[in-house]
Amino acid sequence: MEHRDCPGPSTSTHSRSRINLLFPLVFGRTINLDEQYPTLIEQANLILKKCNGLPLAIVTIGGFLANQPKIAFQWRKLNEHISAELAMNPELGTIKTVLMRSYDGLPYHLKSCFLYMPIFPEDYRVGRGRLVRRWTAEGYSREVRGKSAVQIADSYFMELMSRSMILPSEKSIHSTKGIDSCQVHDLIREIGISKSMEENLVFTLEEGCISNSQATVRHLAINGNWKGDKSEFESIVDMLRLRSLTVFGQWKSFFISDKMSMLRVLDLEDTKDLRHHHLKHIWKLLHLRYLSLRACPTIFDLPDSLGNLRQLETLDVRGTGILKLPKSIIKLQKLNHLRAGIIPAYEDFVSWEQAVGHIPKVMKCRPCTLLLGTMLCCLACFAPESFLGDGMSHRDVCAMFCCCILPILATRLDAHGVLVPSGMTKLKALHTLGVVNIGRGKVILQDIKGLTRLRKLGVTGVNKENGQELCSAIVGLRHLESLSIRSEGEPGLSGCFDGMSSPPENLQSLKLYGNLVKLPEWIQELKHLVKLKLRNSTISEHDAAIQVIGNLPNLTFLHLLEKSFKGEEVCLSLLPGTFVRLMVLELRPTLKCLKFEQGAACKLELLKFRFADINNESLLGLPSLASLKEVVLQ
Repeated sequence: MEHRDCPGPSTSTHSRSRINLLFPLVFGRTINLDEQYPTLIEQANLILKKCNGLPLAIVTIGGFLANQPKIAFQWRKLNEHISAELAMNPELGTIKTVLMRSYDGLPYHLKSCFLYMPIFPEDYRVGRGRLVRRWTAEGYSREVRGKSAVQIADSYFMELMSRSMILPSEKSIHSTKGIDSCQVHDLIREIGISKSMEENLVFTLEEGCISNSQATVRHLAINGNWKGDKSEFESIVDMLRLRSLTVFGQWKSFFISDKMSMLRVLDLEDTKDLRHHHLKHIWKLLHLRYLSLRACPTIFDLPDSLGNLRQLETLDVRGTGILKLPKSIIKLQKLNHLRAGIIPAYEDFVSWEQAVGHIPKVMKCRPCTLLLGTMLCCLACFAPESFLGDGMSHRDVCAMFCCCILPILATRLDAHGVLVPSGMTKLKALHTLGVVNIGRGKVILQDIKGLTRLRKLGVTGVNKENGQELCSAIVGLRHLESLSIRSEGEPGLSGCFDGMSSPPENLQSLKLYGNLVKLPEWIQELKHLVKLKLRNSTISEHDAAIQVIGNLPNLTFLHLLEKSFKGEEVCLSLLPGTFVRLMVLELRPTLKCLKFEQGAACKLELLKFRFADINNESLLGLPSLASLKEVVLQ
């Protein structure tokens, strides 16, 4: 059992144990690392990191280093040129031979997916959904016997995982699938880079790169350390052949060109200093299928010309300043994945009601806010650009105020979601939609009702006026697997679900953010529910709610966050025979006591909770949790 809040030593026990595997092979005996070879510890850790637990690699490299000088410089050379050493050094050839057999044993469709991985930098965590949808946009998967292309690509992800060609980088407690992201073993990545170079697939534009035959590649990745200019860019890259462009780090305006006529994937996630006017010519990329501007906070608007991208399948603008989508979005009838609003990892941001408690009263007056915001916008527009910071221009500041700040302050628009135009029902291919603000009218609910292929839906702005229409829309979505509903302030979600007669029977994930008062009765019918998340629910009948939740037969992840229950201090008791499949339990209400009775939550592995005060009566029944691996106390 592990307590996360306990700091570890500067060199972890796990790191030391790995070094102890390598050093006896090198020196022929056990030695004291700190006393005899302190300068080798850092390089040894880097070598072992590349081996990543691969026994063959540890033994072979250990034997090779046994015949090398025991100085940090020599070991650093091995780290920096491991690819060349694997290719040219006969002593290390065994590793490459075995790894090549793993690659050669892949079926053709998996080879294509694996050779896509060198696009991402070393040690980069690649999101599962991001990778799967990029593969789909590249045409690596097709719909087969009722399974969508995305589902087929996801099966490729798991098959590469089972063959250890990609490794899980994080088993996220926030995912019903368990694995949200992956990495590539450093040595296997070298194989991928080598094969990708042979086939002119991937070229990384980075510091020190030179123009060669790789310029005719299909996939271009731009590293943040590349400092070249437009002429150098155009001399290196053959833009006519590009199928994908991925930017890591700083954006430059010449990265997009109308010469990239065959581009299918434009991935600008986390790109710095990208502005909305840099996208004004994006409509010329007529073959584009995947567009991600995720986590680009200086994007406040999308051009109306976006509607020309008729082949677009994925549009991800989460974590941007976009609060309203253009009317032309309804022209994208092949769109199956539309994500907007707050990035899930940051969805715990304070609500408007919480935020206004910390600002002057004058700012709570909407006309005053509008006037003050307009004055600030005018002042910013006349200020020297050197005072604006972060490379922003007057045009950027104006867009930020008009498209983001003023709508939030003056109309209290919920920044967790976006406004969408009427006519969304035309997007019949949509499988994922969210987060959509439904607080400005009921027309969008009629549109959602017609999106019968939806599997994932997120909405915000729910209230008593639109609650019944929302229930009516949800009931008809028979394929829905994930549902997120948010409402800020009072009365919140109270009474909104009274008309929900039969919830979608395939629902696996449910998130309810807002005042419920009592748990909706229909939750007990969700026999396939795997994940439940509540926040600001202020449920008064604690014991009854826990009993209902505990009887859900497939519930695996339960997150009861801030103000889930009414009261300053809450006592919870988990009864025998309840929570039979629960593996993760997160409790953020301030608890007075938590009791696990014998036979409750028998499969629980991770427990996260918060106590007002710890004593002998605070936590009871912990020894009965035979599967428990980790406890996090806040």
